[in-house]
Amino acid sequence: MRRTLHTKAIVLDTVKLKEQDLILTMIGEDGQKRRAVAKGARKPGGRFASRCDILCESDLLLSAGRGPLPILSEASLVNAHAPLREDLDSLSAASAAAELAEKSSYEDMPDPFLFKILSALLSSLEGADAPHQMVLVSAYAFKVLAHEGWKPELESCIACGDPHPTLFSAAAGGALCASCAREVAGAHELTENDFAWMRALLAATFKELKDAPIDAATARLLLMLAHEWGQTHLDCRLKAWEFWRGL
Repeated sequence: MRRTLHTKAIVLDTVKLKEQDLILTMIGEDGQKRRAVAKGARKPGGRFASRCDILCESDLLLSAGRGPLPILSEASLVNAHAPLREDLDSLSAASAAAELAEKSSYEDMPDPFLFKILSALLSSLEGADAPHQMVLVSAYAFKVLAHEGWKPELESCIACGDPHPTLFSAAAGGALCASCAREVAGAHELTENDFAWMRALLAATFKELKDAPIDAATARLLLMLAHEWGQTHLDCRLKAWEFWRGL
């Protein structure tokens, strides 16, 4: 790392260090995962205390320290996304998005798309009701994973090409017809409306999805499918998603 680095970043996770410090895990505006030490961030009234919370979007100055991690030297808050901390549903939705951002971004692998889409999602989640928060985070997951090479096949059976699929499997890579699904454990039977919603998650903007009417049952189904898709293709457990789905 250079002696100093100026970047915009979103805080994805924090770990306590010593009595008053935090280790921040962030996604920078270049899309790289970054970690830094924020000294005094846990001290009440400290200059970084309100700028290092999870979900905070800030302009940061990082300086090389004696240890392996850079030190947070300056921080200017851009957007605290404060409404997402006002209730458990909103915080759970945003935390699930932050977890997926952490699992799908990497050090020394820039990809500005990842920062931009997370920032847009967090703003869209503000003011959304619970079903629409599920839809927005599901769309975020499918969009990010499609961008990284894991786009589900939704138009026809991924195994035989049947244009009228009726089931979906994350393990198989997308839609399946009833015949091919016999060979796949855990496939979910979907209606044409369900498939239409899944295609919309990939194609529609967050604003369009936030404005579209949806029932709670469909929203929960989409969240479950996005959760399975993420865990399968990132090959990891998504604990924040598990907590949110259990509410």
